[in-house]
Amino acid sequence: MIIFGYRFEPKIWSIIITTFAVISFVNLGQWQLSRASEKEALFDQIEKYAREPAVVLPGTAIKFSDFQYRDVEVYGEFLTDKTIYLDNKTYKGVAGYHIVTPLKISNSSMSVAINRGWVRAGYDRSILPEIPLKQGLVKVIGRVTSPEIKTLSLSNQENENEVWGSFDLQRFEDLTGFELQPIMVLQKDKEDDGLIRDWDKPESGAAKNFGYAVQWFSLAVTSMIIFIILNVKRKITEIK
Repeated sequence: MIIFGYRFEPKIWSIIITTFAVISFVNLGQWQLSRASEKEALFDQIEKYAREPAVVLPGTAIKFSDFQYRDVEVYGEFLTDKTIYLDNKTYKGVAGYHIVTPLKISNSSMSVAINRGWVRAGYDRSILPEIPLKQGLVKVIGRVTSPEIKTLSLSNQENENEVWGSFDLQRFEDLTGFELQPIMVLQKDKEDDGLIRDWDKPESGAAKNFGYAVQWFSLAVTSMIIFIILNVKRKITEIK
């Protein structure tokens, strides 16, 4: 094929490779766009929940998916002797712990794990910070999150029963002696107990997927440009 004095005669193998590359890059770009749409939809749902009033957490077994990201209020009594310290939790660059205490739900045989907030670790890690607890019936308001929390374990051997490197729901259930709801509640209401409850607000993360999509589509366009450049040559005019 000759156009405006240029000859375009690509090889079959270059057509196959370029076609495969362009289709692959476009499909990857479309997949990233779909992931971005999913994340934006989830973020919109989280924002909707944040504007709604807290719902009462029942004393019967629930599904995590039905309450994820919702604000709930729970009535019950803290099992103070079952408190654990989740290790290696930082706040503004300072090492500390998250304090998790089970709450026995009123008029129920079930409990729920309450992440009550962050506290600074002392210089001597064998000595754990003391956390005051309200006795008797309490009401806790907080946001529902996944109970699966993984952290790097730096706990001292002397405190291994109280300091956990990661949260395990089944292990915590064995510790409390009560059936646990399949959630963790990040406490939000104010208490004069020295704990910091400055929880990170969930973000959609869709911008990252949009960025990846642009990169994949750019690679598709680049592949086509390279294909054309490598296969277009100026036609040499014969001299008579």
